[in-house]
Amino acid sequence: MSSSQKMALFNLGFRPFFLISGIFSILFIALWSLFYSYGWNFPSQVMTATQWHSHEMIFGYAMGVVAGFLLTAVKNWTGVQTINGLPLFVLVITWVLARVSPFIDSEQALLVTLVLNCIFLIGLLIALTIPVVKAKQWKQIGILSKIFFILVCNVLFYAGLTGYVDEGLRWGLYGGFYLILALIFMMARRVIPFFIEKGIKEKIEIRNSRLLDIVSLFIFVAFMISDIMAPDSMVTMLFAVVLFGLHSIRLYGWYCHEIWRIPMLWSLYVAYCFLVLGFALKAGVWFLALSPYLSLHAFTYGGIGLMTLGMMARVALGHTGRDITQPPSVIPWAFFIIIIGAIFRVILPIFESQYYLFWMKISQFCWILAFVLFILSYTSILLRPRIDGQKG
Repeated sequence: MSSSQKMALFNLGFRPFFLISGIFSILFIALWSLFYSYGWNFPSQVMTATQWHSHEMIFGYAMGVVAGFLLTAVKNWTGVQTINGLPLFVLVITWVLARVSPFIDSEQALLVTLVLNCIFLIGLLIALTIPVVKAKQWKQIGILSKIFFILVCNVLFYAGLTGYVDEGLRWGLYGGFYLILALIFMMARRVIPFFIEKGIKEKIEIRNSRLLDIVSLFIFVAFMISDIMAPDSMVTMLFAVVLFGLHSIRLYGWYCHEIWRIPMLWSLYVAYCFLVLGFALKAGVWFLALSPYLSLHAFTYGGIGLMTLGMMARVALGHTGRDITQPPSVIPWAFFIIIIGAIFRVILPIFESQYYLFWMKISQFCWILAFVLFILSYTSILLRPRIDGQKG
């Protein structure tokens, strides 16, 4: 077997981006733990450790997973090959350099980081636009527009960091976060019902309500704008209550007791539950005086964290020709560990806030352990060719 046959890392977008996103998420959280929980000095002169952590989990980790998923999904949706080989390698290296550059001891480090992040996002946008245009699948414009506005939010973050836009930091971070959340909701709405129908033995048909889709989309946009412009206001809380109800209805419509037998299904379903919980906790900021960081981490740690881990685990199996119902034996444990970490990060501080730092340390350890298990079990899967001999 030739080296090109042995090494398949740059055959399709999910392979390198799932691998490096998993590895860097371990490094991100390990460093964040050292900076926040153990008092290490953050090396940058122009941003704080909290700003770095927030930016990297949104524009670094989450966008890395999104890039891998979309470069793979758009190929399936359009029937047009997305970038692979050298162009994919260049896009991946740009993402990696953007992650490393904040630690360069140079006055130009901030500018270099901004440019690298923008090049990555522009490159991803072009790589997704070309097959969409070729296939004339204009319904995918919503995805492309979200990537474009994430690019805008990244620029706003740095404009705020350098003092050019007074509210740029908040607008950039929360705008990017909510756009990632919108992408997660969109992808979950498309694939979770499909995965459930194909994954369980009994024959069922899950239909998404068109009315629910439209109403929840417009309310979410209103919620996003309200929280960015008037954080934790009464109006924002009311939007959160409505979204909690709408997405609870969606969850109920997707439910099937058979999912609990299949880790690749219940992990995604529980992740969506955490997203719904995020809206409830957001409403609790106004009505129960809860910390806004509880809802934020219900969305990010429990929702996006478990959702992306579950998606990576499932997509990597399916697109390498493997049985999606038979993941590596440690993967269900990785899902459980993320759930436990989310409970420590989101639920326990509601009742025992005096141990907040301790709960945070445990949740950081859980995240690291879960993703270590993922990397150990999936590295060879992502590096090697499909087992069925097909391309991809």
